[in-house]
Amino acid sequence: MAENPFPTSGPALNAHRRLRELTALGDDPNIDLLVIGGGVTGAGVALDAATRGLRTVLVERHDLAHGTSRWSSKLVHGGLRYLASGKVGIAHESAVERGILLRRTAPHLVRPLPQLVPLLPEIGLSTRALIRAGFLAGDGLRAAAGTPGALLPRSRRVTRAEALRLAPTVRQHGLRGGLQAWDGQLVDDARLVVALARTAAAHGATVLTRVAAEEAAGNRALLRDTLTGETLEVHAAAVVNATGVWADQVDTTIELRPSRGTHLVFDAAAFGGLTAALTVPVPGAVGRFIFALPAPHGRVYLGLTDEDAPGPVPDEPRPTGAEIDFLLDTVNTVLRIPLTHIDIRGSYAGLRPLLRTAGDSTADISREHAVLTAPSGLVTVVGGKLTTYRKMAQDAVDAAIAHAGLWAGPCRTRELPLTGAVGGVARDRLAAPQLLIERYGAEAPAIVTLAAANPELAEPVAPGADVLAAEFVWSLEQEGALDAADLLDRRTRIGLVPADRAAAHAAAVAAVAGATG
Repeated sequence: MAENPFPTSGPALNAHRRLRELTALGDDPNIDLLVIGGGVTGAGVALDAATRGLRTVLVERHDLAHGTSRWSSKLVHGGLRYLASGKVGIAHESAVERGILLRRTAPHLVRPLPQLVPLLPEIGLSTRALIRAGFLAGDGLRAAAGTPGALLPRSRRVTRAEALRLAPTVRQHGLRGGLQAWDGQLVDDARLVVALARTAAAHGATVLTRVAAEEAAGNRALLRDTLTGETLEVHAAAVVNATGVWADQVDTTIELRPSRGTHLVFDAAAFGGLTAALTVPVPGAVGRFIFALPAPHGRVYLGLTDEDAPGPVPDEPRPTGAEIDFLLDTVNTVLRIPLTHIDIRGSYAGLRPLLRTAGDSTADISREHAVLTAPSGLVTVVGGKLTTYRKMAQDAVDAAIAHAGLWAGPCRTRELPLTGAVGGVARDRLAAPQLLIERYGAEAPAIVTLAAANPELAEPVAPGADVLAAEFVWSLEQEGALDAADLLDRRTRIGLVPADRAAAHAAAVAAVAGATG
């Protein structure tokens, strides 16, 4: 039997390690690279730098994936949308990075997902032709990126019966089948960030949450432990600002204008067992769609809006009433029984950065990233998207190395599996329920062992929940969770539905008390 090429366990990120590493940093505050921001880009930068042999420290003022990185659609796009605007380079880059995630770095967290456009009378011939041409172009992108058709099949037209099997609540009257393509979907975006951070720590990076970077420049920063108020000055050969929509608060030489993307959360029953990304053209718009996506915990996510969001950037953006109505009205154009506000179980919104140019116009680089070096030497990486985080991180580390004149090895992240990565036969042989394997990959048997050792940990965290108490313990002991909100809102996504969050809150508080006790 072939050896499993993926690591089975990562390092323990927890409160004890955090305290120990803060103390060590205070004893020796001279480092190679400081990364500010614990989202997908910052975690990716820390991993890239650590695997090149740099002494790397990542600081995040809240928790891992506290910001935009947990508010995505959880899709790993192949870049199809960029071909329409002639951006062939970013389209190809997206398809390549999707293949890397699916095949090598995170096969336990990314899965192929069918995408269905129902062919109803409202979708005219020209729109159908445009969608079909786009799907065929997507097939070309997949092939050019080297992703095999056995993993992401080619697009095709499906029958009426198959369309209803994939999306049972689609309106049947006038339905003439559907157009189907394939893309990638993350089990969860926040779990990807945690896996990146733990993999970075396994390669020597220091990962510190609840640590704010203040007075950051190109070679230093004042760090403040938000739990104790204590401060520490760190001297770094290079500093990378990976704070996303807050980047202009760290680097005042740039100016950002965010746009908001909103999602609604439904019970899976509202969509009748949806097994594909139900893709609905926006009436009156060319090339714009919304998606209903099957999600963990028996849910469906419906998104996405794109609205200008000027003003102060909140830690947790909220959808507007107009955005909620837009999503409901659009999806209802293809449903047999319209959804209403009563069906909504929760909602969330994320902010994308828009970079203001010198000409006082705005350039949307939320998908095409930029790496900028300020006069102080501070390196800022902005824009991009979740799918291309690895390439963004590589470019940012390259820029930091060049600016600081650091010696470092080549980028290794293209072939480096993340903590828990497992696939193929090795995945099939894991002694754990499929639900746990989808969340923890090769580490799923460790959750089973925790639950077997203590019957209380084998119980769900709330009646009807599909999260075990053992998962809360694992997150506190291994994944850097420090409080109940970390458990409910990021290590699991229970918190996306307020009623579910309230039901599981006591279990989260008890788990934290047990860990600190």
